[in-house]
Amino acid sequence: MGFPESVLTKDEQVVLHLHPHWKALFLPALWFVLTAAVVVVISLFTGVGTIGTLIAAGVGLVIVLVVTVWPWIKWKTTHYVFTNERVIMRSGVFSRSGRDIPLGRVNDVSFEHSLFERMLGCGTLTIESAGERGQVQLSDIPQVEKTQSMLYELVDADRQKHTFGDDDRQALVDEIKNDAVS
Repeated sequence: MGFPESVLTKDEQVVLHLHPHWKALFLPALWFVLTAAVVVVISLFTGVGTIGTLIAAGVGLVIVLVVTVWPWIKWKTTHYVFTNERVIMRSGVFSRSGRDIPLGRVNDVSFEHSLFERMLGCGTLTIESAGERGQVQLSDIPQVEKTQSMLYELVDADRQKHTFGDDDRQALVDEIKNDAVS
């Protein structure tokens, strides 16, 4: 299931769309290989097409569905979307949960990663917001340092867009003068 573009506002643009890092799929892939190997070994010892092989294949299929396919589906349906207006988080297969943080409410963006995560190129991104819920931690973010920098730039651009600066002040003064002359 892809990210539904229908949740975006009219002028909103996706800057970055991420799923958790592939390391979340490493153990499920390992389970798949181990399960397949066990089924092959059992079929070699009991003979192809015997009841033992069929039972091993059935048990192997259940194991693969539970510990391999299900985690992949959860990974595929977890979205971290960064737009020019907000950070959108969506997750869940049957029941969904989500959280949106407007860029104007972001107070702090930080990251951390262990040595192992640093070697893999992932980490945890922490976004502190001015809302009721405080901060949110996004685990297993790929290229977490680049993501943190990009989010900081988005927050800064949003603040600049909503800040009353010298150019705005001069435009307002000019508009008042023009109205007074008319």
